[in-house]
Amino acid sequence: MGEDVSGTVSRIGFWAAVFATLFSVTYIVAQLGEWLGLLGSSGGPESSSTPFGLIVLLTPSLFLGTAFVVLMVSVHYYASEERKIWSHIGLVFATIYAVLISINYYVQLTFVVPRLLQGDVDSVSLQPFLFVPFDSFLYSVDILGYSFMSLATLFAAFAFTATGVERTVRWFMIANGLLIPFLALQIYYHPLIWIAALWAVTFPGVTVSLAVLFRRTSDTVAEPAVAPA
Repeated sequence: MGEDVSGTVSRIGFWAAVFATLFSVTYIVAQLGEWLGLLGSSGGPESSSTPFGLIVLLTPSLFLGTAFVVLMVSVHYYASEERKIWSHIGLVFATIYAVLISINYYVQLTFVVPRLLQGDVDSVSLQPFLFVPFDSFLYSVDILGYSFMSLATLFAAFAFTATGVERTVRWFMIANGLLIPFLALQIYYHPLIWIAALWAVTFPGVTVSLAVLFRRTSDTVAEPAVAPA
């Protein structure tokens, strides 16, 4: 597949993968800190975050949505013609994910956090928008969004072959996709979050392996020379 990919696709794909890795790892480190009680909460996955915790957790998560969509666009243009159906399905699911989590996190950062900082915790208008683990409307929206992310990687996995670096990408994408039931059903059975937390391994595995793939592709692609006028 890589031999037919333009240098532009390779470069955009590489940088999208780099930024997706950066934002996801930043979030993972912040989430570990949150569960350990280092960001002001009482710790553990069922504790509500402080305003500071929300800022630290959700800012990289908001940017991750955009980076992931750009990455999936690059995957779609990388895929061979007969495999583009899989990358296209993945791109659609990635777009749904980005819309859901972007609305959620933007509301948290621009509407909820400023009011929490002002001490307006008991406002009736604020209650529907509070992000309470396992027990709020927007938490349900969040896990729905990440379920669509997993669907995106599960389908996009079949845009890749089973050889070389593509094989690594493919298996990380499938592994990330198989987390769907643990992501979606944790709202009913909370301990499933510990299996869903394997996302901290599978998703960076996807982005890092894609960065390697696009970098290698970029190194083998020469842009066509422009003939002198």
